[in-house]
Amino acid sequence: MKAFNDEEHPTMDQAHHRPRAGIIGTGGIAHAHAEALRLAGAELVVAVDIDQDRAVAFADKMGFAHTASSVAAAAELQLDLVAVCTPPSSHAPLALEALALGMNVVLEKPPALSLRQLQELQEAEQITGKRVSCIFQHRFGTGARRLADLQESGALGNPLTGFCNTLWFRNQEYFDVPWRGQWDVEGGGPTMGHGIHQFDLLLHLWGPWQEVTAFAGKLARRTETEDVSTAIVRFESGALSTVINSVISPRETSQLRFDYENATVELEHLYGYDDSNWRFTPAPGQEHLADAWTDGAAGTASGHSAQYEQIIEAVRSGAVPPVTLAEAYPTMELAAAIYASAITGKTVRRGGITEEDPFFDRADGRLEPWKLEESNA
Repeated sequence: MKAFNDEEHPTMDQAHHRPRAGIIGTGGIAHAHAEALRLAGAELVVAVDIDQDRAVAFADKMGFAHTASSVAAAAELQLDLVAVCTPPSSHAPLALEALALGMNVVLEKPPALSLRQLQELQEAEQITGKRVSCIFQHRFGTGARRLADLQESGALGNPLTGFCNTLWFRNQEYFDVPWRGQWDVEGGGPTMGHGIHQFDLLLHLWGPWQEVTAFAGKLARRTETEDVSTAIVRFESGALSTVINSVISPRETSQLRFDYENATVELEHLYGYDDSNWRFTPAPGQEHLADAWTDGAAGTASGHSAQYEQIIEAVRSGAVPPVTLAEAYPTMELAAAIYASAITGKTVRRGGITEEDPFFDRADGRLEPWKLEESNA
């Protein structure tokens, strides 16, 4: 492994046939991206970090050939894609820079802090011809794919009701890290940064959503953002689901329940699932559906590796990588709508947060939510 300088310019003939990948930001989540890239067959070319000592340590550990201190320097190594693994406020700016320099981009969640930033990224894709893929890895486990197939076949009947609970625990020390719990840096609390994984899967299976009514607050942590939110979501199908996003729940769990006319399907895990985390209960008279649920190949667990397998194959073949910005937009729009409903006290409909709306630019709408709670504490 060596640092890259401007005198090194590998030609396309020198480039390996495997997609050439870099990672921007070498903190904790970058390790999951690096391992997933390796397993998917990408060439680990460069680790980028403004802290070169950290970049070198990461590159040595994960097997990257080079380090760099800027996106521009990394681009000179003729990368096919770069994964952005920095704190959330820099996701969109770094992605815009990488797109302009001719690289496809993979964005860790949340892909942006606002709907406007997502719009700007989509415009940059159109200008550059490069693509952004958003990490929503729970879509890619076998259980989710099996449920999607059964649902599409009509065997389960109509979706009716369910719940989506992200009940996690983060102590005060977690929020005392300078960039955490701040609207400007993280874009929100557990709604934006934790529960988004679970309700993305809910929307992936049951969307499009139609309207949401929500509550949120700071109940137990010193932080700018919420530490818990609750919402009731109505889907265009008529189905209803509750959504809870919490980081103040001592028994941690992630739970989704999908009640259809002909079966209940449940998922309980923490940070990732495999087939053992699913439970299928047919309705009386529909027992034959249990066999349909257990049919199929050996399961693939959810996680970065499951998604990167498809991302790398898409880059290799020239196809559009999953999850596109357009596919991620409904999830980000629901997050924005949960905040807008909780802060204004109004029900928010999909499409209701327009470019003129303060919640289009920032999750709290710059309305200083929960200040009253602080003054009464």
